Amino acid sequence: MLITLPDDSVREYPDGVTPLQVARDLSPRLGREALVAKVDGEVWDLVRPLPGDCRLEILTFSDEGGRLAYRHSAAHVLAQAVKHLFPGTRLGIGPAIADGFYYDFDTEHKFTPDDLPAIEEEMKRIIKADYPFERREVSRQEALEIFKKLDEPYKIELINELPEGVAISIYRQGDFLDLCAGPHVPSTGYLRAVKLTSLAGAYWRGSEANPMLQRIYGTAFPKASLLEEYLHRLEEARKRDHRRLGAQLGIFSLQEEAPGFPFFHPKGMILRNELEQFWREEHRRAGYLEIRTPVILNRSLWERSGHWDHYRENMYFTRIDDTDYAIKPMNCPGAILVYKSEQHSYRDFPLRLAEMGLVHRHEKSGVLHGLMRVRAFTQDDAHIFMLPSQVEDEIQGVIDLVDRFYGLFGFKYHVELSTKPENAMGSDEIWELATSALRRALEAKGMEYKVNEGDGAFYGPKIDFHLEDSLGRTWQCGTIQLDFLMPEKFDLTYIGEDGQKHRPVMIHRVVFGSIERFIGILIEHYAGAFPVWLAPVQVKILPIADRHHEYAYKVRETLVEAGVRAEVNDRNEKIGYKIRAAEVERIPYMLVIGDKEAAEGTVAVRERGKGDTGSAVLADFIGRITQEIKERRS
Repeated sequence: MLITLPDDSVREYPDGVTPLQVARDLSPRLGREALVAKVDGEVWDLVRPLPGDCRLEILTFSDEGGRLAYRHSAAHVLAQAVKHLFPGTRLGIGPAIADGFYYDFDTEHKFTPDDLPAIEEEMKRIIKADYPFERREVSRQEALEIFKKLDEPYKIELINELPEGVAISIYRQGDFLDLCAGPHVPSTGYLRAVKLTSLAGAYWRGSEANPMLQRIYGTAFPKASLLEEYLHRLEEARKRDHRRLGAQLGIFSLQEEAPGFPFFHPKGMILRNELEQFWREEHRRAGYLEIRTPVILNRSLWERSGHWDHYRENMYFTRIDDTDYAIKPMNCPGAILVYKSEQHSYRDFPLRLAEMGLVHRHEKSGVLHGLMRVRAFTQDDAHIFMLPSQVEDEIQGVIDLVDRFYGLFGFKYHVELSTKPENAMGSDEIWELATSALRRALEAKGMEYKVNEGDGAFYGPKIDFHLEDSLGRTWQCGTIQLDFLMPEKFDLTYIGEDGQKHRPVMIHRVVFGSIERFIGILIEHYAGAFPVWLAPVQVKILPIADRHHEYAYKVRETLVEAGVRAEVNDRNEKIGYKIRAAEVERIPYMLVIGDKEAAEGTVAVRERGKGDTGSAVLADFIGRITQEIKERRS
């Protein structure tokens, strides 16, 4: 058979050769590091014979497909260990996820953190035994008989829901059998560093109508050093958790009376207002006009927009004067009504309407998470109406704007292009036209991007910006969605050069994404130590004794007049304690005031992360900090 490799070279091998044999032939190191293979685009087992002439790629842990298979194999080992230690346990599902894996169990035993070390030890024993992962395809009837005998009702439910004609496969390692499409690494001995990390409850199939199962999370790496690095990042993430820091720093709180609806405190409002001020400045420079639209709009509008049919389960509703209304989950219909309020000419284009719009979405309680997943949030939306000939330039302009925003905070980012989903409105031709325009704009900017097939919005394809924080985690924030359909549904028109009515093209886009979520990301990115321009308190003035209070308040007054946010700590405490308290608050600058400073009109400056930086004339310090604020240094 002829095997085409990733570099397009072709090699001949005997029939029945496996990917593992090919990997070892290509390179001893590749043979050692190989985990699974990609055969004509499909990922499958290394020890599964190749079907004939094909394109072959060997995947290692550095490849996403390799990592997923590695951790999926670890999930099977976890399930085997639990079955050994807790007989009678019934199995749910056990997929690989970002940075790890989990498995769901139905058992009378209530798992606690104290169980995890024992389960880990059993997993290590199974790994040491080096059981091969053996794949076997079976008929639907045989699969049902196998899992009925094993008393696995959840597996039987999954089998019954598989479409007719789909190949059903099972995997065995030692005495453990599981329903699984695969692929897996060749044997349990391929697993090296495994760690169970946490417990959670999870409804079967994600539905509250189903039984609550117990979920065990874990992770796996081919080297102990990689696991140690990951656990260090995990611990650092716990320290930076925005929910803990948000409460500690007085930024926001979450109350039982309003689950999923965050409360912003005075310091949080300072942070929020600084972000919004920056947003407004940049948008004015980029030619945007700001609007504001109502939060509650008539049902007929949402039926016309398509949200009623495609998004209703995520919406809140009310009745006014015996008429149905919806609380807006998106800002676009309001912006469209603003556009329709007057007739437009081609000379008005591109028309860029921006809005800090409050939206509400019905999220299930189980997915709410601090500021990252809420039920009410503010989108920094904009809707751009334009001529078809302006589409690519406008998309490039939005890309440049996003780049300026993320660059200010020091974020790296990558880009993904999402295409037509199953529940999409509109024809394939319209979607191809829109998707091609997004592709051309990305390529014109020389940007690398990943394609997410079928992940677009129901009304158009989109470009998503995934930023990377200081811990290497990625967050989806900015979005550009190209829409040929809403202008059609709302009969949007403009008068062209020929004096006739024409249909505009529309772009939906956000940069922050959600102000609330972006603040949560910033809290964790900076671990609460915000750049000076964002810090709710920029300077803390620390008088050493009561006799220094008068001068301390004069310093504060001078700073405030210069536009600097400053506070005085006049509590009756030792100066060392005041300094430590300010460090806990992540204050960028501390000004220590004693006899010398009061007599000379100076301040002793302490800078966050640097400590004592010496004495300074107050006017000089003000000049320095105000310049830092003006430049929005990160």
